[in-house]
Amino acid sequence: MDDDSAEIELLEQNLNKTRQISQRMTSILTSFDTRLVKLEKSILPLYTSTQKLKQRALNIDSALLKIDEVASSQEGVAVEEGLILRGPQPGQLEVYMGTLERLNAAIAFKASAADSRDNARLVETGAKKLTQLYTKLVAEGSSGSPPIGLEFTLTVLPPALIASLQPLVAFLRTLPLPSTHPSHPAAPEILATLKDAQRGYADMRGTWNRKALETHAKRLIDRAETLDGVTAGKDFGTWVDNLLRVAETEYTLLADLAPLPSSSLLASTYDALLTPLLTLFTDTLSSLTSLIKRSLHKYTFHALAAYSSLATSQTRWEVLFSRRGDARRDANELRDGLNAIRGVCLRSFPEFLVDLKMAATAPGKGGELSVGLADITVSTVKYMERIPEVQEAVGSALLSLGDGNWKMGDGKQIGKAQKSTLGEGDENTIIKHYIFDVVNTIISSLTTMSRTQRRGAFGSIFLLNNISYFRSRVLLNPTNPATARLLSKPTEESLNSNFRTAKAGYFDANFSPLMQALTEDVREKAGGSAWRAATKEKFTRFYDLFEEVGERHRMAKVLEEDEEGRLAVVEEVVKLVVPSLQQFTQKQRDKEFSKNPQKYIKLSTEEVESQIRSFYR
Repeated sequence: MDDDSAEIELLEQNLNKTRQISQRMTSILTSFDTRLVKLEKSILPLYTSTQKLKQRALNIDSALLKIDEVASSQEGVAVEEGLILRGPQPGQLEVYMGTLERLNAAIAFKASAADSRDNARLVETGAKKLTQLYTKLVAEGSSGSPPIGLEFTLTVLPPALIASLQPLVAFLRTLPLPSTHPSHPAAPEILATLKDAQRGYADMRGTWNRKALETHAKRLIDRAETLDGVTAGKDFGTWVDNLLRVAETEYTLLADLAPLPSSSLLASTYDALLTPLLTLFTDTLSSLTSLIKRSLHKYTFHALAAYSSLATSQTRWEVLFSRRGDARRDANELRDGLNAIRGVCLRSFPEFLVDLKMAATAPGKGGELSVGLADITVSTVKYMERIPEVQEAVGSALLSLGDGNWKMGDGKQIGKAQKSTLGEGDENTIIKHYIFDVVNTIISSLTTMSRTQRRGAFGSIFLLNNISYFRSRVLLNPTNPATARLLSKPTEESLNSNFRTAKAGYFDANFSPLMQALTEDVREKAGGSAWRAATKEKFTRFYDLFEEVGERHRMAKVLEEDEEGRLAVVEEVVKLVVPSLQQFTQKQRDKEFSKNPQKYIKLSTEEVESQIRSFYR
């Protein structure tokens, strides 16, 4: 028990000590708390002041950063402004375009109105500088003298120049416009600037191409007076083809290089570019038409060949020039030119027939001593030989004129029923009808001219020479085989019939008097001295006439250019004269019409035949 009490007492003592220690600690902590309260009250004003200083320090730092940013920005604007105002420098086009892109981006994303106005001003200036560069590059490729030569050379912008223009054009097409950037301050001015540049492009390229074509146009007109008609007409067609090639090439180039590629602006620009070329075309065609009208009979094939060439180009022309837009859709310079040339062609057919008719009465045609080829014979042959070369144009024009309406002054009307039977596709038929009238008109005129000869024998030689030549060149042995295919069956029959008539007239005028001298008359049948005198007179008359025929044929050559025809005529003359002379001579010898027959029989039949053959050598 004592031990337990001792332990309890010890625990109580320890507990008292612990309590005393706790009280002292509580007292100390209470003292600390009081002191902390006093310290907090002392430090709180200082803390509050320190927080204000920190905020001010932060504000000052922010202000300094803003000042630095503004200063840097102003310095960058000044640099960019200088770059824009100087314009694109060699090798720095990408830098220049990049600067404009940044300025446009700044306008799009910055709210400051003042900054946007300044940037818009710089963008507008930069756009003008770039369009000036664009115009300068186009001018470099459109200045100077085009290539000079007999053949036209198509000249476009050099490839290196196109390579320089392409990135520039690509950037110009990205510039802000009212249609794409309605809120951009510089959009209206940029649009006006690009329009001016595009108009300038059209003017420069149009003027350049006109110069390139104009030299050849002048040469074409100068040579037209001396060139063959078909060749001159084909030359004109080649020149029109070159003009169309230029127009096609320029449209492709414009589509690639136009700063404003919208369809409406492209059409108006293309129209402006084509205006100088179309003016040149109209002037050239007008000059050619004036030349043709000045002497239609001389330049008929100029008109027909030009008409043919233009008609061939019509579809291509309409497709190409429809790109000028709706405003010019009704304008068609080639169609107007075709109508003008077509009118001239329509006039040429009746006027040609009138010229053939007038040739029969014109002074100097088929003169007294001339039995050679008449001018109208040669010219008509040439006319018919050239028709196949422009056959399509001739057929088309004749169909427009109407079957038979080329007979001016004949008082003949073609009925409506007959007119309606011929239409598109009947070109060959109507050409054959026209050729029939040409052949009959030339034959009629040649016949009239032959009758104006005072001596019918010379007139018969003239008619035979001309009709034979005409028949040979257009029917039997044409230089152009296509000529014979233009002759209808009635035309061939007319030629052959008139050739036979001309040959019969030749024999009648030159050899009928000879044959009449060898015929018997009443005195021969009666016999006696009257018969002998008549026989002597007949021999004398025959040889006198034969001598005249020989002299005539030495002066007037028969079928000089037709050896085959000439040999055929020789044989016919020999068969006509020699047997009759031989029979008459033998008969009179047997009757002993004279004691000295050689006095009257001046030439033997062999000698007569030999002389006849010599007439045609």
